[in-house]
This record gives sequence, C-alpha cells and structure tokens, in this order.
Amino acid sequence: MVQILTGGPGSGKTKALVQLVHAAVEQSAGNVICVEKKRKLVHEVTNRARLIATDDYAIAGFDAFYGFLAGVCASNHDITDIFVDATLRIGSRDAAELLVFLQKVSKLAEASDTAFTFTVSAGEAALPTQIFDVVKKVS
Repeated sequence: MVQILTGGPGSGKTKALVQLVHAAVEQSAGNVICVEKKRKLVHEVTNRARLIATDDYAIAGFDAFYGFLAGVCASNHDITDIFVDATLRIGSRDAAELLVFLQKVSKLAEASDTAFTFTVSAGEAALPTQIFDVVKKVS
C-alpha cells in the first residue's frame, strides 16, 4: 500500500507523518523506517524507528530515490513501514515524474510487503488525478 499526505507548506504534513511513525512502531512486528532529506526529525521521531537522511547518501532525483528505497527493502525483509518526508525535495517538483515514481513504488510495496507513506508539499488539485489511482490519500 502507498499513501500520501498532501498540503502546502506549514499545513501539518510532517507532524502528521511523525504521529503515523509512532503509531506504526507500536503496531509493527517488524522494522519501521523514516526517510527525510536532511536530519531535522531526530528529536521528533522515536528511536525505535530507523531515521535516514537522503542527503547523507547524495540521493537526488526520483530514479536515485527509487533505487535507494528498493535497496532498503532488499536489505531487510523485516521492514513493515517506510515513511518519507519532503518527497518533492528529494525527487523533483515535476508532477509527471512523481506519478511514475509512485507507480514504481506501488509495485515495490506489493513485492516487498511494505507500506509506504509520503508527504507531498502540494495541494491535491496541483497533482495529476492519475496519482490517486495508484495511491491512497491520508485524511
């Protein structure tokens, strides 16, 4: 399953994502991962979740980001949930590229039996409607 949290800057996406991470840690029988661009959430995310900053690995663009996520899933079969903050800053602000990325992640989610949740700093109207055929919007 792939979910997204949408909204403009300052709309509370990151705070909601942190709450989802904490809930997943309490319910998961495996590992929970939280991915961010820079190390900003170190004090908000419980240490029971693995926090990874993509800048530490020079990840830029959706192709590199997908490869990184696939590698994380391949390296640990006990991952139940992956949460990602600042998706557009890691990948790109191109909505068409985001759609292709989410389609690939949807297949990865099925193959690895991992749930993905992404924050997307854009209003729902600014995104291609096909995205919502692939992902579920978190209310």
